[in-house]
Amino acid sequence: MPGFTQRVAEATPDTRDRAVDGLRALAILGVVGGHWLVTALTARPDGSLRIDSPLRYLGGLAPASWLLQTLGLFFLVGGFAAARSASTHSSLWVRRRLVRLGAPVLAATTALTAALAVAALAGVPGGTLRTWTVLFVQPLWFIAVYAAVTALTPYTMRLDQRLGALAALPFAAAVAVVDLFRYGPWADAVPASLGYLTVLPAWLFTYQLGVAWARGRLGRRAAWGLLGGGAALFAALLGWLDYPASMVGVPGADRSNSSPPSLLVPALAAVQAGAALLLRERFDALLRRRARLWAAVAAVNLNAMRVFCWHLTAVVVLCLAVRAHGLTDRPAAHSWVLARAAWLPVLAAVLAGLVALARRIEALTDAHRMLAGAVAMAFAAYALTVY
Repeated sequence: MPGFTQRVAEATPDTRDRAVDGLRALAILGVVGGHWLVTALTARPDGSLRIDSPLRYLGGLAPASWLLQTLGLFFLVGGFAAARSASTHSSLWVRRRLVRLGAPVLAATTALTAALAVAALAGVPGGTLRTWTVLFVQPLWFIAVYAAVTALTPYTMRLDQRLGALAALPFAAAVAVVDLFRYGPWADAVPASLGYLTVLPAWLFTYQLGVAWARGRLGRRAAWGLLGGGAALFAALLGWLDYPASMVGVPGADRSNSSPPSLLVPALAAVQAGAALLLRERFDALLRRRARLWAAVAAVNLNAMRVFCWHLTAVVVLCLAVRAHGLTDRPAAHSWVLARAAWLPVLAAVLAGLVALARRIEALTDAHRMLAGAVAMAFAAYALTVY
């Protein structure tokens, strides 16, 4: 660690905006930690592992999801970085960004396909294999959405040129309109698939704010407006319009704020964006003072997509290896949550090992892209049958 800290310090220019990297790392760790705390794998009589959640039984835990649902920060920083990385945002720039996103996904898909085959030969129940597939695919949906938003970067830049920070508002308005149709008096006549029209605008809202931030359009006044306005909207949706309290999906619930996103998503993202803007200078100063903390932030950022691809597989691997309280018991008591929290360091160690393995696999797949692509297509066909 001291050697890595020194190398990171030497490689970081003084002009680097460390707060932005810190916010990205914070967003990643929030999502990972949140998933680890709400994703339970319960052992069934046939020995298979099935997905459950403590939020199904312990509704009082829902406010914790307000802190741990940090994808809004990730899209905010993504928009900021995109606006700073190139001035023209040509098609070549977009292709390069998509390749950077896709390489870890391709390697992870190839590796998991082989792992599923080995696990099946070793006698792992089919139900567990299906659960593993579902948990692996879930983060990929986020990466697919992030890739789509990235591809739209040239258009977000043009919107910012014309409307400035106000360019983000139409995206939130689009989510509100869809929610009105989904949850209004005529909801019974509206197909459930209509809700997925919110997927892009819900996350483009924060991405567009990131573009405006990079161009200096969001000062402290705007930051306070985002913080206060987002909090007011969030409170109104929960208190007056009876939106679900949890920011993440709850098994068996009729409505979800995350899949597809509801208006609660941009409301929370506005709060996070406002707080990030207000705390940016202090956060940057902290990361400049603490070399080890900055090195840890750099490590998380270097492996961001690998962490997203593998963090739920770490849960499966640990639960297959160890059947203990907080891992495979029914998550119906607060003691389960405390036990799972105690397992977090072990999950982090398992994930670190998987990420290290993923780096090696990615190096191999560069020379075998066609084979990796064929394996990925086979996995996609299997995933469609079980998801």
